Amino acid sequence: MSELTLTVMRLGFLAVLWLFVIVAVQVIRSDLFGTKVTQRAGRRAEAPARAAPQQQRQQAAPAQPRQRRGGPTKLVVSQGSLTGTTVALQGQTITLGRAHDSTIVLDDDFASSRHARIYPDRDGQWIVEDLGSTNGTYLERARLTTPTPIPLGAPIRIGKTVIELRK
Repeated sequence: MSELTLTVMRLGFLAVLWLFVIVAVQVIRSDLFGTKVTQRAGRRAEAPARAAPQQQRQQAAPAQPRQRRGGPTKLVVSQGSLTGTTVALQGQTITLGRAHDSTIVLDDDFASSRHARIYPDRDGQWIVEDLGSTNGTYLERARLTTPTPIPLGAPIRIGKTVIELRK
């Protein structure tokens, strides 16, 4: 082998070695310091409907669940690192977890990336569902195994975070 080929191979190996070291340091840093938590007041509609005939728009639009009179209007984080965070209930699904695209991003070691979701049913009642999390989702003191209706003011516990539906 020529000396030029050997030098290029050595430099390539050195570059791959440094790339491995940088990636390893980033993984260790994210494990030690966690992910960045962002406060979100609520979500807005991102994209307007595309131009389409009126009939197609009406057929494609899902039926909105009925709002119950005297029912909850907001979701409040009452314990945990996000205490005081409020999300208005507007008929949309609320996702909870460590993933950055969740409605409420939890900075909790006991939360999964896609931990749970809260959604309205057709009667206007809100349902909580565990999405196969490792440490579980608890409504009051019972671990959830199936989608369960949420009573007003009942605590939903995900790790150290407690969430409640309020008026």
